Amino acid sequence: MSTQAPPRIFKGAHCTFTLQRPATGVVHAIIEGHDVGEFGDAPFRELDSDVEHGAPFEIFIDARGVPAASLEVSADWARWMTTHREHIQRLSILCGSRFVELTASFVQKFTQFGSRMRIYTEADAFEEALRVAVGDDE
Repeated sequence: MSTQAPPRIFKGAHCTFTLQRPATGVVHAIIEGHDVGEFGDAPFRELDSDVEHGAPFEIFIDARGVPAASLEVSADWARWMTTHREHIQRLSILCGSRFVELTASFVQKFTQFGSRMRIYTEADAFEEALRVAVGDDE
């Protein structure tokens, strides 16, 4: 998978958040550790550059390395998604724990994204969806 631009990496005491753009219209975020909100709105400001392009885009969040997310972080994601809903074609999240899966389900309902938000518990299915979105036919 070739990356169009260097990844944007946020490192904190509890978590690492990496944003990549492997293809036009595709954002791949990898979150590892306890996401307690230590990055503030910095990841959202970075994602705003995708919104500014005007074209709809897909977001893939690999959260398999996240044991739990704070309610504050989940609420921040829900607000950002709701604000930019017309630009987000689809949001897919790979959950690494039952707690993150339940939190993602809450965000899906709160934002009313319905089928536009896909919640994965199997890495192979998530990685296949990302591969298809990127257009990697290998």
